[in-house]
Amino acid sequence: MTAGADRVSAQPSVWRRLVRRAGPGTVRARVTAVAGLALTAAVVLGLVVMYRLQLNSADSTIQGQLRTYATQIEQSAASWHRTRMLPPSVLDPTDQAQVLAPDGTVLAGYPRNLAHQSALYTLAPGSATPVRQPAADRAGLPSDLSDYGEHATVGGQPVTIITITSTYLRSQVDQTFARLLIIGVPFLLVLACGTVWLVVGRALRPVEQIRGAVTAITSADLSLRVPEPGTDDEIGRLARTMNDMLARLEDAAARQRRFVADASHELRSPLTAIRTGLEVGLSHPDRAPWPEIARRAVRQSQRLEQLIAELLVLAKADAHQLAARRQPVDLAALLADLAATPAPGVSIGLSVAPGTATTGNPEDLSRMFRNLLDNATRYARHRVLINAAARPEGIVVEIADDGPGIPAEERERVFGRFVRLDASREQASGSAGLGLAIAREIATAHGATIVLTEAPGGGTRAVVTVGSTARFLNGPAR
Repeated sequence: MTAGADRVSAQPSVWRRLVRRAGPGTVRARVTAVAGLALTAAVVLGLVVMYRLQLNSADSTIQGQLRTYATQIEQSAASWHRTRMLPPSVLDPTDQAQVLAPDGTVLAGYPRNLAHQSALYTLAPGSATPVRQPAADRAGLPSDLSDYGEHATVGGQPVTIITITSTYLRSQVDQTFARLLIIGVPFLLVLACGTVWLVVGRALRPVEQIRGAVTAITSADLSLRVPEPGTDDEIGRLARTMNDMLARLEDAAARQRRFVADASHELRSPLTAIRTGLEVGLSHPDRAPWPEIARRAVRQSQRLEQLIAELLVLAKADAHQLAARRQPVDLAALLADLAATPAPGVSIGLSVAPGTATTGNPEDLSRMFRNLLDNATRYARHRVLINAAARPEGIVVEIADDGPGIPAEERERVFGRFVRLDASREQASGSAGLGLAIAREIATAHGATIVLTEAPGGGTRAVVTVGSTARFLNGPAR
């Protein structure tokens, strides 16, 4: 009993799933419904147009048949003038006719009984439309007959010829199109909807596969990809776009994990140095060189503070908050202040026109040029040259050193975060490998560019191009 009840309760669930899959909320059902309605409207409209054309054709045929009969009567006047018996129509023997005198008297008719009855139709002078008379109702003529009338002269006598026929052609047209509407349209609608349902289902099958694959992708594993149908249609392009997006997400997640790992390592190093020094001092408090331990702790604290500041700058860059505040910046004064900062064993030369300026965030631009200058002085042997000049594309600032230089294949990679070409020297100098990365982020936020090239005398030259907002504060340079 329980198993049977379970089967019964499971059936509605299966039914609900089928209804949900084929319900009006699915693209497949909506496309099928819209296509079915559009096809039905098109077929019905086509049938209406064809019906009107066929009906007009039937009316034209009937009127031509009645005119032919009237011409036949007019040409055979010698025979019916004596007998009052009109000849039958050569096209349809069931047609009927009467010939009327000007006063409405029936001169002849077909069949014979119409020759002895009152006029069934009359035709007013100058009119082409016969008017049904009460005699037609008394004779039992159907009300849906087609009629034709014309005025003619037969044997020198003016007469009116009236021809009448049944509307069986119109009835055939009505019956044919009624069958098409009742039988043909539903059959065609079912056939079309079924075809659209199958075609759309087949076309959307890759979409369902893509949806299933995306459902299985989680942040823990971004290496999965959606299946590509191998076509160049919208679904194929969608699959390729989604795979490209997943590749970018995987790369961004990998870079974020590397960034967190590197940042954790860099933050841990000064903290470890501070803790180690303190633990050594505490283990021998009476003999420990506390002033030296304090100096080392201060240096490591400064390194830690600088690293945190750099990480905050990168966080602002990732949040697109750099260069949020813009104002005129005197580049000449800014570069002069940086060049005046002493660098042990390295001389700094400056060539810039007074009043050279641009628009941006002063603190961010100062950090960008300071990072580039620090990188140059760190590797320079004797001299660093700073040159700024206004050009059509903006202001170009060049910072060149006479150091060992950077290999061409590494000049773009050094802008990555926590990238060190010489790890031991960078670590010894307290750098975390974020200076050039921060400089590139600041330049991008200001619409500027940074390119590393080889200096004319060897070494590295950083070329910063600031956009077209560049100008001179105190007039043109002389």
